[in-house]
Amino acid sequence: MDITTVLTSPNPYRSRTLTVETDRESSVAYLRDARGAVRGAVWLANHRPAPDVADPARIGAGLPPVLPANATARPAGTPPLDAAVLSVLWFEEGDGVALFENGELLAVIPSWADMDRGMPGYARDAVGESPFAWPLAEAMEGLSSRVAQARAHWRWREAAGSRASFQQSVMGHLDGRVGPPGRYWEIGGDGLPVLGVTERPATAARDHTILSTVGMSCQRMPGAELYDTACRVELAVATRRDPRTVTRLFAWLGRYPWRSVTWLGHGHTARWLREAGVFPLGREYQGVLMLSEAPKFPDTSGFPDMSGFAFGGEPVRWLWLFPLTEAELRFTAEQGHAALTARLAVRHRG
Repeated sequence: MDITTVLTSPNPYRSRTLTVETDRESSVAYLRDARGAVRGAVWLANHRPAPDVADPARIGAGLPPVLPANATARPAGTPPLDAAVLSVLWFEEGDGVALFENGELLAVIPSWADMDRGMPGYARDAVGESPFAWPLAEAMEGLSSRVAQARAHWRWREAAGSRASFQQSVMGHLDGRVGPPGRYWEIGGDGLPVLGVTERPATAARDHTILSTVGMSCQRMPGAELYDTACRVELAVATRRDPRTVTRLFAWLGRYPWRSVTWLGHGHTARWLREAGVFPLGREYQGVLMLSEAPKFPDTSGFPDMSGFAFGGEPVRWLWLFPLTEAELRFTAEQGHAALTARLAVRHRG
């Protein structure tokens, strides 16, 4: 029997897509990445009386599973899903999604769903744990807050003046931490997250410019909550180079977490994979190291403390970007970022 797509919904960052598919006997929801690979899935409903046991041949044929009678709260089956009464709510990070039917929560595919590891999504009509769905009711203690958080986030996004208010808050915080602003650039073009760069020019006490992103911390980074790390970040650079050139670093990394569905944190490195020889901080470099606690080099007063700003009830961490040569990238991969700090200090004195 042919499979029909009932609904297709890309996330706001264009990195994941939810599809609801049916063959009229059952329906399933898939969470796919930008290349079409399935990252998560959950059975939604049987549309005929449930059998006593599951039919493995359906799975082998690529058809949606039909759950057995002991695994569904509606063993008699339900009518086929109607796209007109389905709605989608993406999590703030874009890596998880909730599906509603007539306003009632039908299923959730969280970021940690992984069919290869036997971890499907959660379905309203699932009973007990099966390879295709876990019961939604038993997970609502944790999932209800995530759904509420997602709904609040997108309502805030749609509210008039929300972006301007956030921008003013970040800029005001940096005024007190780094000094008065210079120029401001919008980067990244259309789409989310919306990013800007604020310039804090050199002063009598500081011979370099400090640049910071404005906009990354509007949304939590995918996957960060699973680790003991900040879920909201902004990026910063201290430089004596032309700030307009250096902003290319932020255009490169500012949307990376949501486009690649990952997170950036203290000690992470990133390799420049664009045009060779045009790295914004110098031709000799091939990537960056990110540090939330920048080293205090012997001949300087250190980098300014950017802490103290919060959004969505969570602290925002600034990650300082330091350029790395090819050899330093390899050294960091082998020895860790802490071992590189002394080398950075020697280079800075030079």
